[in-house]
Amino acid sequence: MMIVSPTQATNGAPALSPQLPPRAGIGLKSQHYQQILERNPAVGFFEVHAENYLVAGGPFHHYLGLIRERYPLSIHGVGLSLGAQQPLDREHLERLASLLERYQPQAFSEHLAWSSHGDVFLNDLLPLAYDNATLTRVCAHIDQVQSRLQRQLLLENPATYVEFAHSSMDEAAFIGEVVRRTGCGLLLDVNNAYVSSINHHWDVQAYLHALPLHAVGEIHLAGFAEDRDAAGERLLIDNHGAPVDAAVWRLYTEVLQLIGATPTLLERDNAIPPLDLLLEEAQHAQALLDAIQPTRRQASA
Repeated sequence: MMIVSPTQATNGAPALSPQLPPRAGIGLKSQHYQQILERNPAVGFFEVHAENYLVAGGPFHHYLGLIRERYPLSIHGVGLSLGAQQPLDREHLERLASLLERYQPQAFSEHLAWSSHGDVFLNDLLPLAYDNATLTRVCAHIDQVQSRLQRQLLLENPATYVEFAHSSMDEAAFIGEVVRRTGCGLLLDVNNAYVSSINHHWDVQAYLHALPLHAVGEIHLAGFAEDRDAAGERLLIDNHGAPVDAAVWRLYTEVLQLIGATPTLLERDNAIPPLDLLLEEAQHAQALLDAIQPTRRQASA
């Protein structure tokens, strides 16, 4: 896809970035660097967490540079804290800008969440109240990020375990308004959608249809853990430490029927299995992608 320059972008929207191929990719893990270079597995792209690479050198950069020569790349941030009440960490944003300049990824994404308060960084992605004050703050932070990076950010829908009583809009409406105001894209995490819907007793199909699906630039699939809450209700935990559940695969198929073949990442961040097992999941996703006819927007890209 052609890159749109900032002067070409309309309505204040950010410049569009080169797109990932509409294929299945996997998260790049250090345990698999050497195997990937030796075997050149048939995956569409690799994705890395930005915060693992915010240093100047070292073995992670050595291997990422070699793999980036062969494959498209997605960079996924976990530390911008877009929903925090405090200003963005400018030093973090500058280091992130340097990383993206170095590797020129086909996609960059972050979470609709917060993880910092004052000088304290919390190693978690925490939920937001969906009200006008939060909307204004999140949009201002995304505008700042996209302006500095000179590229579109893909915003990931969260997995949540609590809801705020004083929220004045639902999550899908909130995300839709953020996309409309900032021109950012959507990273649709199908596992997160399922987890949140089970935890909060939402209608997951209604949730998906209410999202700005036209803005989806990437899909995430992952596994979850299951427990019970204090009331004995089913509670799902987005732990990225298990294979994709059958219910999530079914939901993913429904999503593809709505939006067409879309770049899809198989996430595994805990209990990392052998590379071959990750590739098997990616092959399953690729088979589902191959069965989907191109949408009108893809045919014209």
